[in-house]
Amino acid sequence: MPAAGHPLDREGLPLGVQKLLALAEAVPERKGARRDVTEASFLERLGTTTLGLAGSSKEMLAFLGDITITFFALFRLKAHYRASDLFLLIQQCGAQALPIVTLISFLVGVILAFVGAVQLKQFGAQIYVADLVGIAMVHDMAAMMTGIIMAGRSGAAFAAQLGTMKVTQEVDALTTAGFSPLEFLVLPRVIALILMMPLLCLYADFVGVLGGAVIGVAMLDLSWTTYFRETMNALDLTDVFGGVFKAAVYGILIAFSGCLRGLQCGNSSSAVGDAATSAVVTGIVAIVVACGVFAVVFYVLGI
Repeated sequence: MPAAGHPLDREGLPLGVQKLLALAEAVPERKGARRDVTEASFLERLGTTTLGLAGSSKEMLAFLGDITITFFALFRLKAHYRASDLFLLIQQCGAQALPIVTLISFLVGVILAFVGAVQLKQFGAQIYVADLVGIAMVHDMAAMMTGIIMAGRSGAAFAAQLGTMKVTQEVDALTTAGFSPLEFLVLPRVIALILMMPLLCLYADFVGVLGGAVIGVAMLDLSWTTYFRETMNALDLTDVFGGVFKAAVYGILIAFSGCLRGLQCGNSSSAVGDAATSAVVTGIVAIVVACGVFAVVFYVLGI
């Protein structure tokens, strides 16, 4: 059989292979069996991407509706999940996250104080470094940085866990056994992050202010008492509760993104990694968008 204009020499092939080739050539190739690979046009790629986004939005809204129904079942005390799983997830999302939250929050407080000290020192207003760090941490930075940390830590873990369970058909086994995967798998993860994110945010507030105080004492010759008194004068309970509320919302977004991408995972091992990556990206983007929305809403409300 000629290939690219050159004849094929079959004499060196084993006899069985020669018979197999002859058998394959006995039936003529069907017309149109070979598909020519052509590069898609820009409009075709744009349309495919648009349809993909529309499908993803539809799946996201359907998942949101299912989660809402599951929470209504929880409030009616009809949701079924294991309490041991919830306590384990609370430990993973809470106590085990303290080291990385401590490190990042302390460094963010140090950076904010250092940047502010360099500028304010020129005007003799070093004391206002405490106001800068306190307001920035309590208003936005503590909740946002904690959310980003948990998106990369817990959100990716949720997606990987659920994706692996889907690959190994454990999710299908739960459905076959009569258990709702949303109640048994998703609900405990959402509850754990809703409970732990506000506490982690409060802890990040304190550690961030402490980091700023270290710079204030070391560089600006402020006393610990003066620094913390100025921080308390700059803040009120509305600021603290606003940051805690943001953290709770961020926890919902992280759990939603991680569980959604995990349940959307394909049936291959590489799909688990893709689901974890997508969960992190989705969670961080959702946090940043929500932070912008909160900034506008709080400004309009005068908070």
